[in-house]
Amino acid sequence: MKNIFSLLLIVLTLHVSSAHASSEGVLNPGMVNPGYEEHPDWFKVTFLDLFEDIEDAASNNKRLMVYYYQDGCPYCKILLEENFSQREIAEKTQQYFDVVAINLWGDREVYVGDKQYTEKQFAEALKVQYTPTLLFFDEKNKIVFRANGYYPPEKFSALLDYIGSKQEKTISYQDYMEKVNPQPATGRLHDDINSVASIDDLSKTVKPLLVMFEQKKCSPCDELHLDIVKRKETVELLSKFDVVVLDMWSDREIKTPSGDNMKIRDWAKKLDVKYAPSLLFFDESSSEVFRSDAYLKSFHIQSVMDYVSSGTYKTQSNFQRYVDQRADHLREQGIEVNLMD
Repeated sequence: MKNIFSLLLIVLTLHVSSAHASSEGVLNPGMVNPGYEEHPDWFKVTFLDLFEDIEDAASNNKRLMVYYYQDGCPYCKILLEENFSQREIAEKTQQYFDVVAINLWGDREVYVGDKQYTEKQFAEALKVQYTPTLLFFDEKNKIVFRANGYYPPEKFSALLDYIGSKQEKTISYQDYMEKVNPQPATGRLHDDINSVASIDDLSKTVKPLLVMFEQKKCSPCDELHLDIVKRKETVELLSKFDVVVLDMWSDREIKTPSGDNMKIRDWAKKLDVKYAPSLLFFDESSSEVFRSDAYLKSFHIQSVMDYVSSGTYKTQSNFQRYVDQRADHLREQGIEVNLMD
């Protein structure tokens, strides 16, 4: 596998495809270089022998994604914060790809067949002009797609499906995107359901506190607020909590339930909140008692709220058993239970 022909094929493919994909996102006004950004812990740890990485990925029925980044890149920041912080995208990426991060200006050694480069030399050889640049390799060491710049979540998710399921063999990227027609997120934080006395001081709540960590570009957040929280059963359950919706990436300083003053993004990191939306429940003593950070439909969202508000979590530690019992109880009352509605 490791031969000069494959190397030349990579370079040629990159040169031809460099104009194929362009940046699809618009930088938010006022965004500044954020410096170093921590990568997801599921990125692959590698010796940067790319042919070996490709072979290793193929042995697990995956493909290799090389992510070129640089510290201080605002588009890299939003790729990590707005894309990989959505569980669906993170899980889909891990299902289809091994992800290897390479620094545009780095000095680590990169091995491609019999050739050896530094990270920055390899970037120059491949004419990497943008960060992030994503290079998708097939099982024959060929780059089948090159994404120059940032793709918003809905288009990025569709791209993962396109390359991960090897659709490039049967349909062009343009035709595929026209076919699936991914819809953009609303781009707004759904904080109209806030019921806390003060967003800035969460240490003074009357009821148990529900903190919903979310972000603006988030389709699951849109679904949660535009459908699930508007349902009668959900509204009734929400009334049992003091509710606050927070932007998990905000620099706004607040007082946490335990009385600590810190930025929202720092609090989210301290709590190990990784995905949007994440629902965290706190009791009267300011202790977190339960959280939901998976993609859930209405019945399970309502079950989570009922599990906490009823105090059942104190006596039944297994949430799934509680869900089954709740579903059976509702059916006994003649109420239809649709787990995927």
